[in-house]
Amino acid sequence: MGRIRRFWSWIAGKPPAQQTQQFPNHQSDSHVASPTAEPKNPTTSVLVVGAGSTGLALAQGLKQSGISCLVVEKHDSIDALGRDWNMGLHWGVQSLRSLITDEMWSHIHSVQVDPSEPPPEHDFLKFLNAQTGECMAAIPVQSFYRLRRRKLRGLLAQGLDVQYGKRLRTLTFSDDGKLATALFDDNTSITASLVVGTDGARSTVRRELLGPNSGRIRQLPYCATFVQARFTAEQAQFLRGFHPLYLAGIHPAGYFAFFGMHDVEDPDRPETWTFFFYISWHCTLEEQEATADWSNSQRLQQVKGFSKCFTDPWRSAFEWVPDDHQVWYMGLTDFDPCASDHRWDNHGGRVTLAGDAAHAMTYQRGQGLNHSITDAAKLVEATNQFLTGKRTPADAIAMYEDEMIARAGGEVSLSSVNTEMVHDWQKVLASPVLTAGVTKRSVDPSN
Repeated sequence: MGRIRRFWSWIAGKPPAQQTQQFPNHQSDSHVASPTAEPKNPTTSVLVVGAGSTGLALAQGLKQSGISCLVVEKHDSIDALGRDWNMGLHWGVQSLRSLITDEMWSHIHSVQVDPSEPPPEHDFLKFLNAQTGECMAAIPVQSFYRLRRRKLRGLLAQGLDVQYGKRLRTLTFSDDGKLATALFDDNTSITASLVVGTDGARSTVRRELLGPNSGRIRQLPYCATFVQARFTAEQAQFLRGFHPLYLAGIHPAGYFAFFGMHDVEDPDRPETWTFFFYISWHCTLEEQEATADWSNSQRLQQVKGFSKCFTDPWRSAFEWVPDDHQVWYMGLTDFDPCASDHRWDNHGGRVTLAGDAAHAMTYQRGQGLNHSITDAAKLVEATNQFLTGKRTPADAIAMYEDEMIARAGGEVSLSSVNTEMVHDWQKVLASPVLTAGVTKRSVDPSN
């Protein structure tokens, strides 16, 4: 408790009971405007904007450290979006373990795509020639967890103070250099000593800090169509026979593909298994704009056409999907915090970014979740630094940002280069995913 008392003495006041403050309904044109009546004390020590995996993991780590924290989420519930996907956690495992309790970690198997199959200590992620089925590379992976995003969020949300339906309008900063206030569309506000934007690739917090142009993500000339589907028991057993969890494919015609499990409801009933698979391809920005209004049927027929020149499991999986099956299409994007116009002002350590809000990256190298969870662990350390008086907030957050930008910013660039190369058969063997696998990019501290 001593460090908390020192913290509250630093901000010159005792914390009130947690409550949401009412704020007049107006739209500020300034990113640094001050409220009409500046609050003297924060509602909470840390406000986390966005209840994704990063924000919830961060909040759990802060809670373990005894730091008061609120999480706000613009959607009405944690499961408001119908879409779900799965992610690979490998070198970021220790960071996640540091953020949650042993009891919570003991349930990590329950959020895997197949809870009945613990990840092997040593495994290989196979990359096939998606035309012939020949194995091009087998990338060694250690303790590779394949986690369902929705279930991971449900696990990480346990015991946290999460307020839903809170859409951020703008941020303001007190004149004394100590507090930040988030104003929401419901005409309420929350004041904190630190606001952390963990609100995804299209982050509102990032746009507040950098403006609408510098703060937006970059659209890349690549697209993908995703499918989640169940099959008959016989079909499901055939498809899973290629690998129990995950498989990647690279096609000479310029396609990249993934195939794997998404949910094993009952290990003994293959008809209850849900598979997750996609094909991505080079697609100019002009073509993306021209096809922006395509129907679900058009998206599915397009990717079914691509799959006809694929080997199994992709060819059969797409063929067996009904023509009216729902798919998910998206253009690939990135946001590189190393770019010259992408370094935000943290206002003396009162606001920062983490996860996709700080470094949105393409997914063919499987790095996003690992960097995002590492951000959360590093940010808990930084927050403890200024709460205990070892560093000022400005120094602690600058330390966090410098490490995060060097580490994850470099990965944004590497992942985008990898995406380009795995869609170009002449360059594919030199792509980072085939030469370096899914290991963490090494960072030269002298740079």
